[in-house]
This record gives sequence, C-alpha cells and structure tokens, in this order.
Amino acid sequence: MRRFTQGLYGYAVALFVCLAGAGIFLLVTPQSREEHIPRLDYSITVANFGHTVPFGVWAPSQDPAGWVPNSNRIAKGESGAQVLYLGYATAKRQHAMFAQSNEQPAAGFANRMSNTDKTQGTQQIGGVAWEQRFREDKNQRSLVRVLPDVTLVITGTADWTELGELAARLQQRPKG
Repeated sequence: MRRFTQGLYGYAVALFVCLAGAGIFLLVTPQSREEHIPRLDYSITVANFGHTVPFGVWAPSQDPAGWVPNSNRIAKGESGAQVLYLGYATAKRQHAMFAQSNEQPAAGFANRMSNTDKTQGTQQIGGVAWEQRFREDKNQRSLVRVLPDVTLVITGTADWTELGELAARLQQRPKG
C-alpha cells in the first residue's frame, strides 16, 4: 500500500483519481446552456396596490416584446407612502424598473428613484413629455413624469429607446 501513496507514482495516481472524479461529476450533473430568467406575474401586486392607494394605478397595458417581468413589490416610501415597483429584464437583457408613488414631495421621490436630481432634457412619448435623467457612474437612465396625484419613474441600465418603449405602454387603471 505504501508504494501507492508516496513519490511521483503516488502523486500521479492521486491526480488521476481526482480528475476521474471531476469528469464523472461533470457527466452526471445536469447542465443547461439556455438563459433562464424567472418570469413573475405582477397582476395581483398591481391589483393589491390599487386597493391601497387613493389614485388610479399606472401599469403596462402589455409587456414589451422580449421583455421578462422578473420582480414586483409594494413597499413603504418616505412618510409612509406606498410605492409600487415592477422590474424587468429587457429584450437587450438590460435592467428596467417602473416605480410609482404619491409620496410628497414628488421631487424627492423622483430624485431617490433616479439617483440624481439633474435633468438632461425631455423625451416625447405618446405626445407626453417625460423628464430625462442620467447618472453616469451607475450607467443609470431615468424617465420621470410628475402628475398631480402620482409620480412615475422608469429607470435602469436600459437605453433611452427601451425605457421609452415601457413608458409608451403605461396606462392608468381606474381606482379600486
């Protein structure tokens, strides 16, 4: 037994046993070469949010082609206001998030969601002007729309075209 555990011969046997074990492990382990992004339905979250806020909730009429909704939640914002978050993996596999709240001041909510208070200009989407914001160090683009009763923010690493595509699909749902 001693000659199998010492010297160059012992080292070669141990190396062979380890490589054979790793090879067998790789053969029997299931592998997938396909991308898998979990798809989460947000319809219940949007409905629940609509029952808790005093304004008509905004949500996409349908998801943009190739986009995968992968997160949604309702959270408390500043001063106890409710905030709805819908997250997406875009068709170009970038991140986009839609957030809305009646938090006051509206500018504070918009600044926090977009991580900046600096406006770059506006983008016309469906005949409506959305404020553009960009934070270079985070590669974060944001579209902001402040309405009398709610503030809408679309933000993420997606490009302006993709963010605009989501903004164009937003529709206000009736209260309740």
